[in-house]
Amino acid sequence: MIQLRPKPAARYGAAFATALMVLTGCSSGGPGPRSTSAAGTSASAPSPDPLTWSACGKNLECATIKVPQEYTEPDGAQIPLAVMRHRATDPDQRIGSLIFNPGGPGVPATETLRNLPKTAGTPGAFSPTVLARFDVIAMDPRGVGGSQAVRCLTDKQRADAAGTAFNPAVPGGKPLPRLLTDAAAFTGGCVKQQSKEFLASLSTDNVARDIDQVRSALGEDKITYYGLSYGTVVGPMYATLFPHRVRQMVLDAPVDTNLWFGNSLTFLNDVAVASERTLNAWFETCRTEGTAVCPLGAGNPQAAFDTLIDTLEAKPLKIAPVKDVTPGGELDGAMALEATRALAGDQNAWPLLTSALLAAQDGNGAPLYTLWSSVTVSPFPVPTTMFEAHTAVRCADWQTPAGIAAHKAAATKAVTEVKRIGTRAAYSALNCARWPAPNKDRVTKPLTAAGTPPALVVAGRLDPVTPHHWAENMTRTLDSAVLLTREGVGHGSYGTNSCVNSAVDAALIHGTHPADGTVCKTDTPATTRPLVFANH
Repeated sequence: MIQLRPKPAARYGAAFATALMVLTGCSSGGPGPRSTSAAGTSASAPSPDPLTWSACGKNLECATIKVPQEYTEPDGAQIPLAVMRHRATDPDQRIGSLIFNPGGPGVPATETLRNLPKTAGTPGAFSPTVLARFDVIAMDPRGVGGSQAVRCLTDKQRADAAGTAFNPAVPGGKPLPRLLTDAAAFTGGCVKQQSKEFLASLSTDNVARDIDQVRSALGEDKITYYGLSYGTVVGPMYATLFPHRVRQMVLDAPVDTNLWFGNSLTFLNDVAVASERTLNAWFETCRTEGTAVCPLGAGNPQAAFDTLIDTLEAKPLKIAPVKDVTPGGELDGAMALEATRALAGDQNAWPLLTSALLAAQDGNGAPLYTLWSSVTVSPFPVPTTMFEAHTAVRCADWQTPAGIAAHKAAATKAVTEVKRIGTRAAYSALNCARWPAPNKDRVTKPLTAAGTPPALVVAGRLDPVTPHHWAENMTRTLDSAVLLTREGVGHGSYGTNSCVNSAVDAALIHGTHPADGTVCKTDTPATTRPLVFANH
């Protein structure tokens, strides 16, 4: 569902640096090719053995824990889960274990933890103070990363999907019969590569039970929890199933859990509207700043953008291969739209977005192409291995209509209400409509976390995938919660804003909260001023 939103240099990593290089005519360094890579617990699972740790990086230890595939059958099939620990840097002041989920679904928590030193200043990056006081624990959820990552497509199928031309003017990017054929191939591949029983077990309630197995294996009586994006579904589920095990909980960029377990078509429409709002915010800022700052469109950036997308779709730009950077290819309108959607959702990336659009307008599509290739998790389909796990978890949780009429109606609504992003959202739940492994015992009751300490809920005013009203709904659903709002555009607030950082650190370490309804201003005003103008 959700893409991590660090600052550009960290969020896109080498892709960011490469985009700058191709804008300025340089070509050294850069990325490789596009990745192909509730109450009422059931039967009690046996207490796990203590974890056996081995060093796996600087201040990092790794372990594997085996958990029941189905907790209704605790002595049945087992699943190995990858766990990683970053030891508290000040052991004498250690509070305990802090478990976190960085979102997705489908983002490997262990990979995120390993990269934390490289991503300071990005959403979900813990402060040195928190790292000093806690052992930070990352568990790849079942079906994700090192925990038997779901596979549904072959490498060839994924490469073919990445090279398939999508039409940004057509709902879903292709005619509906082709979308249905694709969904059949995708879901058929899922059950070919793993059992229906495993796929049905990937629900968030089972992930929460897995976390409690990890807690037990750590020897902790209670855990502290930080969740980002989809991690804000996992946290309330855990706190609802195991309220007596929660010390403190922070939920950043929250999902409306009632909507997550409700009608997925309504959920996806909300996401499309949120994404369009952030794109519109970029347009409005560009227009307001004026052509001296943002020259795209000479005062009418919307019209210039729409013309660029149409032009690229009619005649894609050829992208020359660059050794150790990109195998080359072509940039069409659909790819440019997806790259723009992702970049517009992070105001720190706006200067890069302006630069890349200006370059494409001048015939240099390499920056946008490079940035498109770095999008690994999206609310809408992207042909990467991570999207396969992303889809499987959503389908295990979601209540998706099976009848195609509901999807047609939702697609019509999306393209009517959401001018530019609506076609990306249309029909994006078809895989779940055709999902071959229904989860018949998922927890769907309101996740109230009754009996836990007050949770800190942190929301961005203009979030591209988890709109602010979802945070308001979560705060009402939770038995006890405080809402903290960050002004500005972006997905995820902790790690990116000094005011939020102080509040989250205080909540995690001391259990203290700001007044409900507190608002944090942005540290740096948004600007669309391009980084460079070169087209060579």
